[in-house]
Amino acid sequence: MKQGDIIIYGCVIIGAGVGLTLDNSFPGVLIGLGAGYLLKTFFRKEE
Repeated sequence: MKQGDIIIYGCVIIGAGVGLTLDNSFPGVLIGLGAGYLLKTFFRKEE
Protein backbone atom coordinates (compact mmCIF):
# COMPACT_ATOMS: atom_id res chain seq x y z
CA MET A 1 0.00 0.00 0.00
CA LYS A 2 1.33 3.41 -0.93
CA GLN A 3 1.77 6.26 1.52
CA GLY A 4 -0.73 8.43 -0.37
CA ASP A 5 -3.40 5.77 -0.02
CA ILE A 6 -2.80 5.55 3.72
CA ILE A 7 -3.28 9.33 4.03
CA ILE A 8 -6.58 9.14 2.14
CA TYR A 9 -7.88 6.17 4.16
CA GLY A 10 -6.95 7.84 7.43
CA CYS A 11 -8.76 11.04 6.50
CA VAL A 12 -11.84 9.07 5.44
CA ILE A 13 -11.92 7.21 8.76
CA ILE A 14 -11.47 10.44 10.73
CA GLY A 15 -14.20 12.12 8.66
CA ALA A 16 -16.54 9.20 9.28
CA GLY A 17 -15.88 9.40 13.01
CA VAL A 18 -16.60 13.11 13.10
CA GLY A 19 -19.70 12.55 10.97
CA LEU A 20 -20.98 9.85 13.33
CA THR A 21 -20.67 12.20 16.28
CA LEU A 22 -22.84 14.69 14.35
CA ASP A 23 -25.33 11.93 13.30
CA ASN A 24 -24.41 12.23 9.61
CA SER A 25 -21.63 9.86 8.62
CA PHE A 26 -21.84 10.08 4.81
CA PRO A 27 -21.06 13.83 4.51
CA GLY A 28 -18.21 13.31 6.96
CA VAL A 29 -16.78 10.56 4.77
CA LEU A 30 -16.98 12.79 1.70
CA ILE A 31 -15.31 15.69 3.48
CA GLY A 32 -12.61 13.31 4.73
CA LEU A 33 -12.09 11.98 1.22
CA GLY A 34 -11.65 15.48 -0.18
CA ALA A 35 -9.27 16.42 2.62
CA GLY A 36 -7.32 13.21 2.03
CA TYR A 37 -6.80 13.99 -1.64
CA LEU A 38 -5.70 17.52 -0.79
CA LEU A 39 -3.22 16.24 1.78
CA LYS A 40 -1.99 13.59 -0.64
CA THR A 41 -1.18 16.21 -3.28
CA PHE A 42 0.33 18.51 -0.65
CA PHE A 43 2.70 15.84 0.72
CA ARG A 44 3.52 14.27 -2.64
CA LYS A 45 7.23 13.92 -3.25
CA GLU A 46 8.63 15.75 -6.23
CA GLU A 47 10.03 13.33 -8.78
